[in-house]
Amino acid sequence: MNNSISLTMIVQNEEYHLRRCLESVVSYVDEIIVVDTGSTDSTKQIAREFQAKVFDYEWDNDFSAARNYALEQASCDWCLVLDADEYISNNPSEAFQELMLSPFLAVGKVKVVNKYQGQTGVEYEQSFITRFFPSSCRYSGAIHEQINTIYPRVKLNVEIKHDGYYQQTKGDRNIPLLLDMINEYPNDPYFYYQIAKEYRGLEQYEKTFNYLHQGYNMITRHEAYAPSLIVNYIYSMMHSGNLEYGVDVINNEQEFLCEYPDFFFVSALYLLELILSEPSKYEHLLGLIEMNYMKALEIGENDQEGSIQGTGSYAAHHNLGVYYEVIGNTTLAKEQYTKAASFDYEPSVNRLAKI
Repeated sequence: MNNSISLTMIVQNEEYHLRRCLESVVSYVDEIIVVDTGSTDSTKQIAREFQAKVFDYEWDNDFSAARNYALEQASCDWCLVLDADEYISNNPSEAFQELMLSPFLAVGKVKVVNKYQGQTGVEYEQSFITRFFPSSCRYSGAIHEQINTIYPRVKLNVEIKHDGYYQQTKGDRNIPLLLDMINEYPNDPYFYYQIAKEYRGLEQYEKTFNYLHQGYNMITRHEAYAPSLIVNYIYSMMHSGNLEYGVDVINNEQEFLCEYPDFFFVSALYLLELILSEPSKYEHLLGLIEMNYMKALEIGENDQEGSIQGTGSYAAHHNLGVYYEVIGNTTLAKEQYTKAASFDYEPSVNRLAKI
């Protein structure tokens, strides 16, 4: 195969994001294919500024159909897929070339860093998604579409940043499609996981919990997203007040999630919430909070699917500092705040100034 690359995108009313996206990638691709599904703003004009080939497509509530239409317009041998509210944040050239020159065909998974509003402020969650592949590949699935291929999937040193969910929710568009997928595939936990994320963004925490509760009872733990589903399930217990399920889940998942700092981080948060709900019943669990934060720090930051940045470093140090301060050990609290502050973690910097 040759080493030419087509960027393919589907867009609608993306004038706010599109220029940033295309500026981040134009130097690394040979052609840009933009499929517009009904923009009424300047999206198409911006695309043409980058010599993009622009096609109109009537939206039919099927992301795979639209993405496959875009792929059919590509003339290069390899395709890179981006959304308008994403942008490449490192130089991907070497990673692209390495895959294209490989003696065996494979598809490339890139790191996508999702920015969103978490419980303590802005958080960054990482996932690994197939976005670079031979142009003969095609998608399936009306929403949260996936590439169908027999080729192995390999991680590439390519980072994409995504902030669309931080700036706006897409639940009005995505939830009806996900409900359709659940009706069609009622035993597939993936769609329960995805619809729960939509409801989380809408701050509808009871629905978030209900879908994750169902998904949790379906997973085999061979799914790449299973750790993230479990971690989000525990968060949803706290947000919705359904605390009675957490102790069993935490006990049952210790071995499966032994390399996930997020699991031990959320376990510590959950245990504090549980103790505060009924101190006389659960105060004997207080020491487990320290143990879980220490375990998260022992594992450290890693490239686990769905991991939130900081759960194995600055956020765990800060929360451990809060724990020590609550139990009256200011010396240890300052040590932890200082470690978190070394990452320029603002809450710890501010707290150090006050104690």
